[in-house]
Amino acid sequence: MKSTQEISAPLIQKEGDEVGVYSSDTLRYEPYDGEEEENSPIEQVALTVPVADDPTLPVVTFRMWTLGILACVVLSFLNQFFWYRREPLSITSISAQISVVPLGHLMASTITNRVFFKGRRCEFTLNPGPFNVKEHVLITILANAGAGNVYAIHMVTAVKVFYEKNVTFFVSLIVVLTTQVLGFGWAGMFRRYLVEPAEMWWPQNLVQVSLFRALHEKEKRPNGGLTKIQFFIVAFACSFAYYVVPGYLFPMLTSLSWLCWLFPNSILAQQLGSGLHGLGIGALGFDWSSISSYLGSPLASPWFATANVALGFVLIMYVINPIAYWFNIYKAKTFPIFSDGLFTSTGQNYNITAIIDPNFHIDFEAYDREGPLYLSTFFAMTYALSFACLTATVVHVFLFHGRELWQQSKSAFQETKMDVHTKLMRKYKQVPEFWFSCILVINIAATIFVCEYYKDQLQLPWWGVLLACGIAFFFTLPIGVISATTNQTPGLNVITEYIIGYIYPGYPVANMCFKVYGYISMKQGITFLQDFKLGHYMKIPPRSMFMAQLVGTLVSALVHLGTAWRLMETIPHICNRALLPPGSPWTCPGDHVFYDASVIWGLIGPRRIFGDLGYYAAINWFFLAGAIAPLLVWLAHKVFPNQHWIKLVTVPVLLGAANEMPPATAVNYTSWILIGFISGFVVYRYSREWWSRHNYVLSGALDAGLAFMAVLLYLCLGMQHVALDWWGGDSDGCPLASCPTADGVVVRGCPNLMKAM
Repeated sequence: MKSTQEISAPLIQKEGDEVGVYSSDTLRYEPYDGEEEENSPIEQVALTVPVADDPTLPVVTFRMWTLGILACVVLSFLNQFFWYRREPLSITSISAQISVVPLGHLMASTITNRVFFKGRRCEFTLNPGPFNVKEHVLITILANAGAGNVYAIHMVTAVKVFYEKNVTFFVSLIVVLTTQVLGFGWAGMFRRYLVEPAEMWWPQNLVQVSLFRALHEKEKRPNGGLTKIQFFIVAFACSFAYYVVPGYLFPMLTSLSWLCWLFPNSILAQQLGSGLHGLGIGALGFDWSSISSYLGSPLASPWFATANVALGFVLIMYVINPIAYWFNIYKAKTFPIFSDGLFTSTGQNYNITAIIDPNFHIDFEAYDREGPLYLSTFFAMTYALSFACLTATVVHVFLFHGRELWQQSKSAFQETKMDVHTKLMRKYKQVPEFWFSCILVINIAATIFVCEYYKDQLQLPWWGVLLACGIAFFFTLPIGVISATTNQTPGLNVITEYIIGYIYPGYPVANMCFKVYGYISMKQGITFLQDFKLGHYMKIPPRSMFMAQLVGTLVSALVHLGTAWRLMETIPHICNRALLPPGSPWTCPGDHVFYDASVIWGLIGPRRIFGDLGYYAAINWFFLAGAIAPLLVWLAHKVFPNQHWIKLVTVPVLLGAANEMPPATAVNYTSWILIGFISGFVVYRYSREWWSRHNYVLSGALDAGLAFMAVLLYLCLGMQHVALDWWGGDSDGCPLASCPTADGVVVRGCPNLMKAM
């Protein structure tokens, strides 16, 4: 029995090895159906993923369900808890993946191995033997469900907190559940294109595959070193102890903006140097939550992906934004240089409640009295790049992957060559297509019912549900290709807002619902496909994968909504920056952006902002620019085929790199890029052995230590309102960074412009 819990295959398949399976009884290697030696055509996959399988390992076990659901609940609670904070921490499933290992071995050594109902059809045991890697994978799949953000809760928060309107818990729960589960339908439709082909390799999965292999291989403590588990414990303890400094004692470590210290009275210097409200030149964060809060762990990002994000960040933050601001494009100097706020023509905050009638609809007479709504030029430019990213995604996939997708379509009617992993997975029962179809139909029907029956709360008509589903269906494949090959996922949030805003203006909740069903169902589909690929690599029976994903999604939705509802009910003035006490972490940056978007696209409508009646109509040209840019790269690649770096220029990734801004700020990017460069380039290149042993373990330990200390600080100090009042408690130290620089614009808290400059 002992042999079944370990992986004995080398990380790199040696010359002469054959693809096959291991006999769990004898550890004898058995070739797979007499096939010739082969491996994945993707080098990173070939170096990381084993080309062997032991189909006798127990998969769906008592400890899998116990640890998996526990991990899902904990991650769901922590991620939703942190989402409302100024620096929202995203705790990935890697933390759970590492943390459950000792618990799994403990359960295997202590729980009885008695067989219940022996000899009967319902025979089962609580302990089928040693804790094995396949159980571990399914636990991680359940944890993955809790690791993501439940986007529909943004809508609930916007209605309850920002608009202060009624939405019941039952309606919120139905919306959350249907948006999360709807993605199963899209995932089932596109498995052939995005899971089975070797070219769709999903780079993020290799992080977890590497960890699985490391955690289940025999390991002796090296001389003068630590085992991986020992290293994890030490790093976890250090992360846990350190976070009390930026999390409570010295919050300024979140963003050290030294230019602001050198020039405390200069608006220009603080605009350039502020990491939270400016361009972030020289700003660094020594707080892991600010480094990993929006882009995930930089230690888990391949250097290629980090470089693409860096180029995109430089493009928007240090090229487009400064040029637009200092040439005063769209009255840029009237507003902050970096802001997600909504303004009047004089630079004051826009009074949204003044233009809403009692029926939760726009009052056009009040809107005419208040005047047009304005955005900071940076905010407008992020929308422009979102337009460009959308068309660039479709064109890029058509030009660079169109032939492969067409071949995959034809393969539905004929046999094609399969890679080694697909061959090994053929011996397991596949998930029938009608399972996915039934989930899709039931969810669409439930969504139409709740939108029609509770139209006073949701505002979205039945045809809006069908249109949103059509958009999700159309874009799942091209965006899935980008995600599967570059580790970056362009969003559909802007185009969904744009479409429903034109067709059905003046209804903000309808706009948010449409965005949630059109965007999140697609995003969930992408997440399910990525998990399917992880199961594909680790040879998990597809039906077991399907069951774990479905249960994890349902549990995650319930815990996320319950946590959010509790926080909204118990924290005074949550998300209200004007009423929160100074230094309060409950500023809800992501929800502010979501609310602002609902005003722009839903309440007022794109025609009055980006259309013929709006001030920002020229931004629509970015749709065309985004379509042309990949064509130029493709032509350059054809003209200069020997210049291999040209093909690595992935336009959708470059244009979509700043999709998280706002609410993400400059310091989130500068610190993330720096750590990503050190880990993915310097350490990987010059200390490969250390990187391979400790890099991903360190990432999980930093996430886990920070998460537990942050919750402990909240329970012990935050709930008792115990705070420190000193200069280090200022999160940025750049009070003038948000001041306008246009003549005659007076904003409270900003000094006389001419004297300050």
